[in-house]
Amino acid sequence: MKAFPLVALLLIASPTVLSAQGAVAPAAEETQELLPNQKAFLNLPEEQRKEFIKHLGEANRVFQQKRIFEALAELEKAEKIFKDSPEIYNLRGSCYVEMRAFDKAMDCFKEALALTSDNPSVKFNIGEVYFVTKKWAEALGIFEQVIKELPEENKALGRLVEFKILLCKNQLGEKEEVLKLAAKYDDMDDSPYYYYAQAAIAYDEDKLVEAEQWLGRARRVFRNPATIAPWQDTMVEYGYIKSFYGNDPSTVDE
Repeated sequence: MKAFPLVALLLIASPTVLSAQGAVAPAAEETQELLPNQKAFLNLPEEQRKEFIKHLGEANRVFQQKRIFEALAELEKAEKIFKDSPEIYNLRGSCYVEMRAFDKAMDCFKEALALTSDNPSVKFNIGEVYFVTKKWAEALGIFEQVIKELPEENKALGRLVEFKILLCKNQLGEKEEVLKLAAKYDDMDDSPYYYYAQAAIAYDEDKLVEAEQWLGRARRVFRNPATIAPWQDTMVEYGYIKSFYGNDPSTVDE
């Protein structure tokens, strides 16, 4: 089943933070104001914190392997220890996206957002659900928030968000703005944006061969499949490219 380009968030956990890939990194500065749920987590006994992190890490591990029901089971175990974790809701929402249960996914992402104080990564996931269910105006509104809030160093995600903004505006009939956005970067940019934007314009003009040529150029320039995957998935979600699975995400029963 095709994976949508969802984004992980971080949870402060004692002196370390655990990412949605299970990697441990240095904690934020001590001077940073903690949210109430973060303070509550730090007040748990050390053994409970360790057990929580173990289950959350395992949930992330099996999710990456597309073992969705096992991931959900691990999240339930983590939730019994500490239920106010944005990581739990964010990953659970990602599981529901894989299952095409988009209403449930949206509920989870909104719960995660309520616990993370306007985290742009969670907002991206909300925008992505709107995007795959073809609610273009709602998706555009969220992505325009995300692009303002993303850290400058997160260039890869930023470019992808800009491309999704271009596609949303295209669906909403803002053709002049679409052409401006398509010309925003050139082939010297270190993201696939230029090639996919040109492909989108070609698809819209029914120049299918030209569109495929642009996509082929992108694959030759960016040889790492992991770099290309979210852009290719976006073209499938939008409808330019037929899904391998043959399903329109917006029409799947929930």
